[in-house]
Amino acid sequence: MGHPVDHQDQSAAPPMAERLASLDAYRGFVILVMLTQLMILGRVAEGFPGNPVWRVVAQQAVHVSWEGGVLIDLVQPSFTFLVGVALPFSLARRRSHGQSWPYMAVHATWRAIVLVGLGVFLISAGKDRTYWSFHDTLSQIGLGYPILFLLGFCRPWMQWAALVAIVAGYWAAFSLYAGGVHDPTAAWLRDANAGLTLDRWFLNLFPRESRYIGNRAGIVTVGFVGRLATMILGLIAGGWLRSDRPARTKMIWMTAAGLVGLAAGEAIDRAGLCAIVWRLWTPSWVLWSGGWCFLFVAGFCLILDVLKLRTWVFPLTVLGTNAIVVYCLKHLADEFIRGSVKTHLGPDVFSMFGDVYEPLVGGAATVCALWILTLWMYRNKVFVRI
Repeated sequence: MGHPVDHQDQSAAPPMAERLASLDAYRGFVILVMLTQLMILGRVAEGFPGNPVWRVVAQQAVHVSWEGGVLIDLVQPSFTFLVGVALPFSLARRRSHGQSWPYMAVHATWRAIVLVGLGVFLISAGKDRTYWSFHDTLSQIGLGYPILFLLGFCRPWMQWAALVAIVAGYWAAFSLYAGGVHDPTAAWLRDANAGLTLDRWFLNLFPRESRYIGNRAGIVTVGFVGRLATMILGLIAGGWLRSDRPARTKMIWMTAAGLVGLAAGEAIDRAGLCAIVWRLWTPSWVLWSGGWCFLFVAGFCLILDVLKLRTWVFPLTVLGTNAIVVYCLKHLADEFIRGSVKTHLGPDVFSMFGDVYEPLVGGAATVCALWILTLWMYRNKVFVRI
């Protein structure tokens, strides 16, 4: 999901397929982690109290309540990061096809509108009217995408400058709202922060059944600013990947960036300057989660581009090449798939291994159905893009 162009000679860049192999694998891995939510592994783990393996699984499969982060919390940053990574490849391809800047700008604007609208559609699914909210991942990406598109035509130093300005400005806005930088920890509270106050004004401009006072997750519309910073990190990574540097060099750069990001985010959090909160997409979360994203890219680059171990990655590639389809169907088709399986195989089919495994088996049925669908799309070269 994404597109920029760097200022290097197009002919010097490696073949696009070589670059996108590791990205599709990473995207597929992220999709697979996201789909584990359908298995409700935390509930399954409750059936095995004291089991160390299930304890670890439960910890990584359930979102943190507010501060910190685990594996499942890295799904949204990875999606967001990959939008930025893909942008240099997309813009280069469009330029090679002779598309003009105005044409690409119109497409980027349209893309942003579709992403925002699709996010609203998914949040409204099952409700009796349009639920105007911009908290879905797709909407958040869409809100920041036009700015990312413009930065795609900038030199790397300008992209870094924009990243610093956005992160610093976002931190200052929340901190000043909370009464200044004397107590910055107060800026990131669930029930009292600048983003929530803004939403209580902005979202109530739209028609709704009752006055908006907040959402259970604590996500705020202005969080798209933080996500834009994550997309810029991905944009920078995409520029590195598309360069003509050796794969080993790229892997080293990604690893170094990842370690620096993790250390910086953790240090800022421990110093009390800014808590790591993914639901507000705080500056420390941008750095911490961005660090993990760099490390994931480095890992897939090592496995696929350096060691050339590619046979095992096919199932992930199938998911990754139609990520947006799986993302939407995960929200819309889960109950339909489970119901259909029960209709044809019996109401107790998901309990065949015992009641404790019922959520896991039911979720696995949906995952298998979605993978088979994407396999058909992959073999027939049907790739849904926005």
